[in-house]
This record gives sequence, structure tokens and C-alpha cells, in this order.
Amino acid sequence: MSRFEIIVFSMSSHITDSVRFAILNAKCPQCRRGNMFKYKLWNLTKFYKFHILCPVCNLRFDIEPGFFIGAMYISYAMIVIMVGIIWFVLYVIFRDPEFEVYIAVIFSFNLVLLPVLFRYSRVIYLHAFGGVKYNHQFRKDLK
Repeated sequence: MSRFEIIVFSMSSHITDSVRFAILNAKCPQCRRGNMFKYKLWNLTKFYKFHILCPVCNLRFDIEPGFFIGAMYISYAMIVIMVGIIWFVLYVIFRDPEFEVYIAVIFSFNLVLLPVLFRYSRVIYLHAFGGVKYNHQFRKDLK
């Protein structure tokens, strides 16, 4: 392995070990390698199905019964931010259209972004409140 390949491998390894990478790619908080969800985001009929155990480290994602009910608060916060941005754009750029336009646009965005909001509210909730720490042992196993 050349020196350049070692540097690129160590940089890519560092990037894939970051919390940001794990959250954006819906990876396990413990190993940051295993996928939390069974199917891709764009599979609209199965976007919500997730693994009970991590395929890499066997971490149980559903820590206790009803654990992901708390993810509704994350989802609510994401929707409030989305509504605020939509309101601002409609009010400032489109010069305050009719009330029905606000309702239609907000409803449409909420419907289109449902899979994203569902997934990332669970991912963020597990990473933030799951009490799971990153285990460096899984990084060593890859080398």
C-alpha cells in the first residue's frame, strides 16, 4: 500500500467514524457501520422498516418498548422549522399570498418530506438520547 493510499484510507476512515456521517447516513451509533434501516429512503413502501439489531455490532436499536415515541418531539421540531422557512419564503419572496396557498404548500412539503422526517427523527433521537457510545473496536476490525 502506497503512502497516498494510507493517507486516503485514514482520512476516509476518520470521515466515516464521525457522528455527522453516521446521522446523515442512518448508521448505528455504536459501530457507525451498520445501517439502521433495511431499505433505501426512496423505497416509499418500505422506508419505515428498520433493523431490530445492528447488522454489524448487534446493538439493539429499540432500546426499550416505546423508545421511539420520543422521536415525535424531534419530528415536531423539524416540522416547525420547515413551516417557519416556508412561511418566510412565501411572505417575503412571493409577497404574502392567500391563506390557502400557505396551507397547500405546507401540506405538500409535509407529505413529500414524510419519509425524511420519519427516518431522521428516529436517527437523531437514537444518537442523542439512546445512551449508546461509539466503540472504537469496530474501527480496528476494518483494518
